[in-house]
Parts: sequence; structure tokens; C-alpha cells
Amino acid sequence: MTVNILTSHDVTKKVFNKEELFILDVRNESDFQDWKIEGENFEFLNIPYFDLLDGVEGIMNDIPTDKEILVVCAKVGSSMMIAEMLSDAGLTVSYLEGGMKAWSEHLEPVKVGNLEDGGEIYQFVRIGKGCLSYMVVSNGEAALIDSTRMTDVYVEFAESIGAKITHVFDTHLHADHISGGRVIAEKTNATYWLPPKDATEVVFDYQPLENGNDVTIGDTTINIHALYSPGHTIGSTSFVVDDKFLLSGDILFIDSIGRPDLAGMAEDWVVDLRESLYTRFKELSKDLIVLPAHFMIIDELNEDGSVSKKLGTLYEENHGLNIKDENEFRKLVTENLPPQPNAYQEIRQTNMGIISPDDEKQREMEIGPNRCAVR
Repeated sequence: MTVNILTSHDVTKKVFNKEELFILDVRNESDFQDWKIEGENFEFLNIPYFDLLDGVEGIMNDIPTDKEILVVCAKVGSSMMIAEMLSDAGLTVSYLEGGMKAWSEHLEPVKVGNLEDGGEIYQFVRIGKGCLSYMVVSNGEAALIDSTRMTDVYVEFAESIGAKITHVFDTHLHADHISGGRVIAEKTNATYWLPPKDATEVVFDYQPLENGNDVTIGDTTINIHALYSPGHTIGSTSFVVDDKFLLSGDILFIDSIGRPDLAGMAEDWVVDLRESLYTRFKELSKDLIVLPAHFMIIDELNEDGSVSKKLGTLYEENHGLNIKDENEFRKLVTENLPPQPNAYQEIRQTNMGIISPDDEKQREMEIGPNRCAVR
């Protein structure tokens, strides 16, 4: 039969379109349980590669003949071999190009809205990691917010739409993924902005992002208002773009809220977290469209694959915004937290410029799911 190749873009479109897919994941069980490809209509079978070296006859009854089949492994070699074995056994199958490493790094740009005086805002969905980054475009200029280390994707996308990146922002010092902000700023000669309270240990130059900063993109005065919103980190800063979009960083998500413990300061920062969510954001327009820096579960994706919801709707539906008792809120965000992100201390040091891991080490540091949220 036939062995085909599916790219991460192909699989992402299947997630967005809610298509059916049967995934044979040949990684170790612990790796599969920790992190896997997710889709609303995906089915899974996890059989470690080493258990299939003698043949696939024992699993043929477990693999459907009426669904598309995708074989997945960490890199690509194991899945390619198992796909060929299944093909020899009479099945038409595909394997994932680049394996889970490629899945972790894939960015899918989705347009999420227009700006009042011309221009657009794009969301880059890192589907395998749950990271969300943004490009605000107006009159040939672009601003990036919370970019990942896959810097070429943003630079090439900006070029494809005829825009020049002039400003790069990080809403906070990230602990779950390596920021591409500084590298992109160097590549494009853009201004790199960081919240100064998160940048006390950084070893490079940056522009301090503080409450009240207005940065204009293009000629049409698209104001990006910096809103100090500590809690996830002491410097966490959100943005109101065009009086229409609230880029909330890692403090407010669609189905959850940010965790305050990734710098070891949970007890100290829980008061800031509550004040940002229950006071600062509550004073904003309920019609603002919230664009977070992460999503936690696949159910948060909209029909077009984007992740967004009106602020007023979140105050109605998000459990983390509706806990009246302060002690109960404190328990939620300081106890029974999910595991901390892989290598998060090394990631923080990388984002400070203190260490400079090579590309392969950076991939290893980031492998795994998003763990910035509490729900």
C-alpha cells in the first residue's frame, strides 16, 4: 500500500476543521501520557516502538480501516519505519514529518481581526505547545507580542504581507518557552520592550515597558496601551490594542488563569494576581476581545482555530474570575498546581540572556505541554 507524509501544518488544519484522525503514537508510554497531539475527533493508540520491532501483526485488529492513520514518534525515524511495516501489511498510512519535535515548533498564523483605521491583528497558534503570539500590522509596520524562538516564521510572514517589524514586546519574562523577542529585534533593528520589574537580572539592553506607555504602529495611530497587571510575574503587563483587543499575556486565559509560582513567589504574588483579575481588568470594557498568550485545552479553540473571547463573557464563564472567598482563591492558585514546565529555570535564564543554549538544547528544554495555567 502507500506511506504518505503529513506536515504539522496538515495536522493543524485537521485540528481546526475537527476532522477524524487515528494516531498511532510509538513513543514511550510516559512521554505519551505527558504530552500528545490533541484534536476533538482524534483517536489514539500508544504502542512503544520497541514493542513493534518484531512486527505489527499483533496490533492490526486495533487499527481502523475506515479512518486516516498517522504514525507519530519523537523525531521521525521510528514512525517512518512503523508506517512502512503497516503499509506492507496492507494499510494506507502517513507519518508525521519531523515528529513531535516539529509539532512542538509549528506556528499557524490566523487573522483575528481588523483595526479601526486600517490594519490587522494576527494570532500565531503554536498548536503543539499551547503558546499564542501576536502581530499587529498597520500601514506597513508591525509589532510582535510574546514571540517564540521560531523567529524566521514571524520575519517571513511580515515580509509576505509587506510589513516591517518595528517593535517587539514580551508581556513578561517567560518561564515555559524561550522568547524570540531579542533575536527578532536584532534581526530587524526593531525596538525590544520588556517590563522592567521582570528584567532586573537581564544582561542585554531593552526599552522599559511601563504603565502608560503608548507605542504607535504605522501612520494611523494604533495605540498599544501598556496595562500593568502583576500576578503571574511581578512585571506582567497586558496591552489594550486599538481599544478593541486585550492581550492578557499569561495572567488571564479563556478557560483558566495564570499561576503565580514560576519564580518561587506564589504566596507573595497571589494578592497581585487577584487585584489584577478582580479589580484592574474589571474596570476595562467588557467588550474587549481577550487574546491570551496561551491556551490550555483544545476546547478553547474557536471555529477558525483562533483563541479569543470577550472579557465580559470570561467574567461570566471563567471559574478563576468568580471566586468570592479570598482564601479559596489563594488555595486555588497556590495548592494542587500542575507540574511546573520542563526546564523552566533554564528557560528563564535563557530569556534573561544569562545562558545561551544551542538550538538542540533549546528544543529539549521546551518539549512538553503548556503549564502556565490554573483551572
